[in-house]
Amino acid sequence: MVYTFTIQPGIYHAFEDEAEQIEQCKEWGLLSGKAVKTKAFFYKGNGLNVPCTIVGYTDKMTAVIELDNKQQHCIHPSYLKEMQAANYGQRQWSSGEADASEENESAGNVETAADEAVETSASAVQQAQPAAEPMTAPQAESISGQAAPAGPDKPAAASEAVDAPKAKAKKEKAPKLQLPEGKVKMTATVQDFTTVPNHFSDNDDEVIIYENVAIVEPETDIGTAWSSHSATLKKLELEVGDTITFEAKIVAKKLTRYPVPYKINNPAKIQKEQE
Repeated sequence: MVYTFTIQPGIYHAFEDEAEQIEQCKEWGLLSGKAVKTKAFFYKGNGLNVPCTIVGYTDKMTAVIELDNKQQHCIHPSYLKEMQAANYGQRQWSSGEADASEENESAGNVETAADEAVETSASAVQQAQPAAEPMTAPQAESISGQAAPAGPDKPAAASEAVDAPKAKAKKEKAPKLQLPEGKVKMTATVQDFTTVPNHFSDNDDEVIIYENVAIVEPETDIGTAWSSHSATLKKLELEVGDTITFEAKIVAKKLTRYPVPYKINNPAKIQKEQE
């Protein structure tokens, strides 16, 4: 299958080895500062959810990825980072028609941001080209702007950063979520069942990942969370897509190997909503 949306990088810097890839991914925030090896990345744009590999960059604000069909594509690192979230593209809306509205708006933002990045991306590629290295006619034509590709995928928030010369946008930190200290009534939808390593046992721990997690009162959206797949939960014979209500304490504790920041402790009074 050939993807028609891809933005071919043309001239770009390819990573020489995994060590260079890891170091650059740390700089982009795609890997933690303590990472010693890379991880699996996924491209979730244009209606896809496919594995991809980060193979290089055209400039420090434009990564080059290779999709599952070996096509290469330019993308803003922050946009790729957003795609790694378990709840990417699954925000709650107050009406059923809002989903379609979001898709149209997001597509428009990415397309607009891509147009704005054409000139900047072409300029950065030209600066990165060594002076002593001869260029072929197609390469020279691409750099001159006569046949320049569209700009890379970028998150909407990054469009202003492209207009600022030689400056990286400082991403504002979202306000820290204030979690209640005691048990509260909550709702959540089962997103996935998985396991994580337990260094104190020969067996991995079974866990459940939830989406659309929310505190009922005071009404607070949590997003994604996880809990142990306890014997009590197993009795409910939960499946992906099931929504449950319960009482539990929620704490800030990231799930190993997954971008899920909160843990649900000891859920009780669990009720599964009937379809």
